[in-house]
Amino acid sequence: MRRLLLLAFACKSEPEPPPPPRPSPCRTPEPVQTGEATHYAADGTGKCSFAKPATTPLLVAAASHADYASVASCGTCVVVVGPDEAEILVRVVDRCPACKPGDLDLSHDAFELLAPLAKGRIPIRWLPVPCDVDGTLAYHFKPGSNAQWAAIQVRNHRYPIAALAVQTKGGLVPLERTDYNFFVGKALGPGPYTLRVTDARGQTHVDTGVIGPDHTGSAQLPWCP
Repeated sequence: MRRLLLLAFACKSEPEPPPPPRPSPCRTPEPVQTGEATHYAADGTGKCSFAKPATTPLLVAAASHADYASVASCGTCVVVVGPDEAEILVRVVDRCPACKPGDLDLSHDAFELLAPLAKGRIPIRWLPVPCDVDGTLAYHFKPGSNAQWAAIQVRNHRYPIAALAVQTKGGLVPLERTDYNFFVGKALGPGPYTLRVTDARGQTHVDTGVIGPDHTGSAQLPWCP
């Protein structure tokens, strides 16, 4: 009997290790970029079609064609370090076709916090960071949107927006992003809509009852750990 007990004990399998922790949905942040900064007469709207900011100073930037990445960088917040180690926080709202990769065209107010405007061009390094936004996501419908054609823009987001989809009877339908930073869909009906937002870190949020021309969402996309 003792031998049988020993054999049974020997045959008993070791407990399986616990499963590994689930990976964070947040992707690895971008590396530090280097380039040069110039300045232009920005008004805060630009190619990204955002509303004109009501606050001053106006701290915005236009990214190079490469860094603009076919509208994907719209709304990115960036810490910019100037030649004297002064730091500013700007938001990408425009595209700079003449800029080289790594360059930023800053608003006059932003450039002046790093160097006198007369400098014209200065060396910089910069890093995308989360936007310190207040409140929830917001949705803006382009004028002229209707049941047959609608263009929707996500605003007040912490990270750049990667995708927007609408819930239909047949399932989630991705909306097509335009180069002017609206997501367009056809024959969506009169609304209200259920929308799923995906940010550049892979995080998602669903809002229901979304209706134009402007709608305040129910939450903000979370900070990435």
